[in-house]
Amino acid sequence: MAVLSSLLCSPARFISPFRLRLWDFSPCKRRTWLLLSVQRCYSSDSSNSSDHHRSSGLERYKDLQKYFNRRLKAAYHRFSHIPDHSLVCGHNHVYFIEGDGLYRVDQRQKPEQVLHLGQVSRQEEKTGLINEERIQWIVQRIRLSPQEKHLAASLKTTDTEEPRCVVVRLRKRNSPPPPDPQHIVLTLDKVFSFEWATDDVLFYTTLEALRCSKVFRLDLTSKESRITSVFEETHPDVFVEVALSRDRQMLSINGNSRSSSEVLLIDGTTSHLEPFLVQPRQPDLLYHVEHWRESLVILANTGPGKEYQVLQSPLSEPSMASWVPLFAPDSGTVIKDMDVIGDHCVLVARTAAGGLVLIVVSLTNPKEAYTVQLPSWACTIQTKKPGMAVGSVLEFLISSPVHTPMPYRAQGRITTTRLEACNQDGTLVPVTLFHSAPVGGLRQAPLLVHVYGAYGRDLNMEFCPEKRLLLEQGWTLAFCHIRGGGERGLSWHRQAGVEGKQRGVEDLRACLRHLFSSGPAARGLWPWERCVTHTHMMRAVTLQAPFLDVLGTMEDPSLPLTLEDREEWGDPVGNPEHRLIISSYCPLHNITRQCYPSMLLTAYSGDARVPLAGVLKYTELLKKAIHTHFTLNPKSEYEPAPNIVLNIQPGENHHGPEDFELMLEEEALRLAFLYTELGLEPPRSQRKRRR
Repeated sequence: MAVLSSLLCSPARFISPFRLRLWDFSPCKRRTWLLLSVQRCYSSDSSNSSDHHRSSGLERYKDLQKYFNRRLKAAYHRFSHIPDHSLVCGHNHVYFIEGDGLYRVDQRQKPEQVLHLGQVSRQEEKTGLINEERIQWIVQRIRLSPQEKHLAASLKTTDTEEPRCVVVRLRKRNSPPPPDPQHIVLTLDKVFSFEWATDDVLFYTTLEALRCSKVFRLDLTSKESRITSVFEETHPDVFVEVALSRDRQMLSINGNSRSSSEVLLIDGTTSHLEPFLVQPRQPDLLYHVEHWRESLVILANTGPGKEYQVLQSPLSEPSMASWVPLFAPDSGTVIKDMDVIGDHCVLVARTAAGGLVLIVVSLTNPKEAYTVQLPSWACTIQTKKPGMAVGSVLEFLISSPVHTPMPYRAQGRITTTRLEACNQDGTLVPVTLFHSAPVGGLRQAPLLVHVYGAYGRDLNMEFCPEKRLLLEQGWTLAFCHIRGGGERGLSWHRQAGVEGKQRGVEDLRACLRHLFSSGPAARGLWPWERCVTHTHMMRAVTLQAPFLDVLGTMEDPSLPLTLEDREEWGDPVGNPEHRLIISSYCPLHNITRQCYPSMLLTAYSGDARVPLAGVLKYTELLKKAIHTHFTLNPKSEYEPAPNIVLNIQPGENHHGPEDFELMLEEEALRLAFLYTELGLEPPRSQRKRRR
């Protein structure tokens, strides 16, 4: 039996396309996949607010939900030892998040608190900016000024997506502690990205209606802080971020849309700190810039097939006319990320077979390039953020959804199988399979299939304790890398652009057929009704923040992201052909009278990316269609009536709760739903037997 966990209906998350991960776009995107990360937070007092009155059908899963909650807590505890690359290293201290605030520790290993999150709550109360009894602050980013004079940290509450930046003055090393060691200089609202150019100058962007278009400069050199405007982007589909080069000498202003880039640089070694343009924006040109000595190392989609290659230009003449090619990967290999370490350019690449490799290119002699082979199970590479001291060593961890992050070494007893499913147009679609039993013995194993195909993003393959728990309980996990994602480069995304969205659905059909014929018998989950051709294979669907009314959302330009997303989904108002294409796959407009799989739909009342109205309307129409089907066609033992369960939670966070306990509750409910609807029993050795 199998379950298909849909990750396709809608995307997005933080981090810019060209800073930490080339495939991570701005937070403006919609997504549906399950991204359950533990973040430390601070709570003040307690209150309770919910949308349970609009939820329905949850009671039958409560007992099993409690069981899975306990199992998930145990799983997180078991994997709590995994390496943490979120530490921030200064010249003399290491900074970290712990419980109620930010701390630092020096060589004496004596922790010193530099920010108590309760202080932020008290400041809110003094200014009258809050009316709620409960605030949970989550630390998102930490940035140190070059000589550790100031620290800036971005915070957000658990029920809103509006970030806040807190600037703290740090005491000098070996100086006596002041009466108030936690000196908050000021707070800045709606700050998304930020970087220190000097000890007293901070550049930052602001987030408004899920869009960053403005860059500001904060000067702390005078007695009173001064804020000035630096840059404003006028194109509505461009997202702007600031970032710092790895050698910490260049600050970049990156303006990226789905299909074009523009970068301005600020030389942190000069006194004027004025931005200068690298290459003006032009259609279909994507590029990212790193600094090396007196030159720029550029990653741009100017290679064969408009894929990425490495180029170089003088810092004094940075425009495209001066770009000189340094390295282009072999055919079928695509570059996913780039770092400049010492005198080397280190590339994360994906081969034609779907595996990850590291390619090291000497910047002093580009012909000296070599490839570092990684284990076949490696699906993600997490690089350690550089500290204040610029070195020539790249520290990284490799992981997969079921392999814990670790330095390069083998992990046993989990088998990784890479398959290719042939679509009807001849395209080979990669599939990654994780299992503990031999392929021939998987026919009776539950199969959880993950799929995502939009925005040129790779399928999320980072380690997840929940997936490891399922693997240990006998499940097989399959990841379908369909067109629209970025696994095989920019061309893979372009093939499922506005005119080719249906190709992603066809790719999923091909993957499921291949999986069924390869061993595991399947019953799956898929929210796009046009792909459900054999409803007897479908038993259960779980959807988190699903983008179900694509047509209605893209018709309303007043909604956040509608204008920005036209390159991805199309313009149904101004282009009749786009309207027909969207209508052909929009879940809300393709509901038919038939038997559907059971569904658990989780939505958030304040989600600005995916309007709640679309989820409610979809649920209502779906229930009516199912009721009509069973009214006209008497039920049979082969077609049981499905359960359509609506779970509406409070808050604005499109990605689900960031509070650890609430996150566990949601994931436990999903597991309880799947086990109940598939008629599975959790391992009896782990569950109290009923007498």
